[in-house]
Amino acid sequence: MRTLRLLALLAALIGAAFLLNPSAERHRAKIKSAVAERNQLAALLRLGDLQAFVSDYHSLGVASYTTLNGKTLSVGAFGVVVVLEPESGR
Repeated sequence: MRTLRLLALLAALIGAAFLLNPSAERHRAKIKSAVAERNQLAALLRLGDLQAFVSDYHSLGVASYTTLNGKTLSVGAFGVVVVLEPESGR
């Protein structure tokens, strides 16, 4: 009985991860805001918009991430997106 409950909980968590996997738009919006927060000049020049636009979105089903020139910009799971270290026009 305990094993069955554990399996049901695990199935529910995996299902929630699939349903809550952040979309490409959500990643791009988070990248834009992170660049703007970290560098006022980049915000003025809208470099976050450019960076978000050219980034590549990758979905793993239960999680997702974006890359730019081989570097991971953001990761996301369960509806949360974290920007790792956005380039600010360097």
